[in-house]
Amino acid sequence: MPTSALPSLPQRITLAGGCFWCLDAAYRPLRGVLRVECGYSNGHALNPSYRDVCTGRTGHAEVVRLDFDPDVLPLDTVLAVFFAIHDPTTLNRQGNDVGTQYRSGVYPHDAAQLAAVRAYVQALRAQNLFTDPLVTEIEPETNYSPAEAEHQDYFAHHPYQGYCAAVIAPKLDKLRKHYAALLRQPA
Repeated sequence: MPTSALPSLPQRITLAGGCFWCLDAAYRPLRGVLRVECGYSNGHALNPSYRDVCTGRTGHAEVVRLDFDPDVLPLDTVLAVFFAIHDPTTLNRQGNDVGTQYRSGVYPHDAAQLAAVRAYVQALRAQNLFTDPLVTEIEPETNYSPAEAEHQDYFAHHPYQGYCAAVIAPKLDKLRKHYAALLRQPA
């Protein structure tokens, strides 16, 4: 009797690519995404607030903690979307958002994931897809704190707010154009 392959366990990865509202909005509509949580990671202060992180003095990056089903959305695809929707070549900056809290970073949750992320980034470098060098930080996630409730799913609640309309909406348009096959079907 043939045995069927067991489903993979959900995975978690933490990503920093500028303002967390952008990443939050980009990953929520993808098939295989189980949970997205905005937060702060890899800084030195304990339980910082949004206001604290915005000063740049806590060392935290604005991040999304992403839980996903790797059988539906493989890690390589999570990373492909990540590197497509932000600029991994600008140090501590995404567009007009400037400061260490807006750095590019991938924060894996286990050794196998860390090795896979490093290999993925090395392959990106070898392909010379970017004009400037990649500055994405790759380190295990440390000192994570969830962001306040008003930052969760921010774009869905404020689509016409200036930042959302000018910065997030164009990123989502790009996502829909290049990754349409990954989107959940409307209910």
